[in-house]
Amino acid sequence: MAIAYVLVNIESGSENEVLDKLASIDEVKEVYFVYGVYDVVVKIEAENVDKIKEIVTWRIRRLDKVRSTVTMIAMSKS
Repeated sequence: MAIAYVLVNIESGSENEVLDKLASIDEVKEVYFVYGVYDVVVKIEAENVDKIKEIVTWRIRRLDKVRSTVTMIAMSKS
């Protein structure tokens, strides 16, 4: 199982629309609005890192009103 956190910048005023679209993606397990440099934090769980790359590239980045993303792959300490 691979886990990633994605930091997302979105267009102002589109928070609810983008949140609903992100939450509809099966591999998205958590979505939070945040204050600061980024607007949204998304937790993704997928079979492997390649699947995470696919989700971010083809599903999240392609959403209308998503401006940019930064993906952080979580690593276990073992």
